[in-house]
Amino acid sequence: MANTRQKRHPAAFKAKVALEALKQTRTLAELARAFQVHPVQISQWKKQLLDGAESLFGDGRRREHDQSEALQAELYQQIGRLNMEVEWLKKKGARGG
Repeated sequence: MANTRQKRHPAAFKAKVALEALKQTRTLAELARAFQVHPVQISQWKKQLLDGAESLFGDGRRREHDQSEALQAELYQQIGRLNMEVEWLKKKGARGG
């Protein structure tokens, strides 16, 4: 029976193959033979590279700003809850309970 175990390739290898496919200097069949990978797999890696390329040039500062605003809002909520608990405990203690 044929060996059906899948081969795992490192990200650097996938990127190298996908970039070669983007250059279009060789056919998918030639690349498949050269890198010993199925042509469909090369097409998938090429598509992943193209789909992810936009994120490389995205404004990372905006994402950090959004994350810091969300964290700040969460911390303000927590401070509010803690202040309410402190006030409740003060009242509870003042009653002698």
